[in-house]
Amino acid sequence: MEYRFRIGDSKVLESRETLDGTMIRRRRESTDGHRFTTYERIELPPLTVLKRSGNKEIYDRDKLLLAVKRSVGKFFNSELEIEDVVTRATDILYSYNTDQVSSKQIGEAVLDVLAEVNEVAYVRFASVFREFKTLEDFEKILKEQKEKKK
Repeated sequence: MEYRFRIGDSKVLESRETLDGTMIRRRRESTDGHRFTTYERIELPPLTVLKRSGNKEIYDRDKLLLAVKRSVGKFFNSELEIEDVVTRATDILYSYNTDQVSSKQIGEAVLDVLAEVNEVAYVRFASVFREFKTLEDFEKILKEQKEKKK
């Protein structure tokens, strides 16, 4: 069965902010009695990403989410935790108050968040992002993390 609702032909029954504060969830009822949910996301101005190659592209939050999920997703218990990491990293990028960020800044923002929420995921992501080549690279970052905890 296919439903086609027009938001204008519905009334809002309940509105709630999502846990991460990035969306509004609205429970609605159409004029014929069907209930459905809509989500409203705050649309931020687009960011341009300056890649290592010198190319530019529009920042894609979903692309970052997929990359984080692929590299360190197994270190988290739920999709929501990974979403939170990406949301917090995106907030860091927008806090720079610029319309262009480098891919290096994106990686560092993710690392900043991972350092707070999951040490193992942090080391794993850092090893890929910073292209670790030796055991000494791992030892150095582990030492840095231990120093921060003191």
